[in-house]
Amino acid sequence: MPSVLKTYRSKKWLATVGSIEQCVLCGRWGTQVAHRNEGKGIGIKTDDCASAALCICCHAEIDNGKNLTREERRQLMDRAIILTIQKLSREGRLTVR
Repeated sequence: MPSVLKTYRSKKWLATVGSIEQCVLCGRWGTQVAHRNEGKGIGIKTDDCASAALCICCHAEIDNGKNLTREERRQLMDRAIILTIQKLSREGRLTVR
């Protein structure tokens, strides 16, 4: 029987992602921490580590946009998460213990 993993929560992680000033997708100034919204119910967020620094427009398009299919929105969010991790890594703001 598979074990149920506890959802990862970290205020420190969210603050670090939130400190990115430009959207990792379009470069606009002013970001929000956007969580991946797959596999959870309304109001239930995925792991904090599956989040990205997005402007309000990109966040809205990924969450509710009508211009992309659900699969395209998920792929775009995956790209944003990776770009966020890359940005934090390149700036030396992630550490490995």
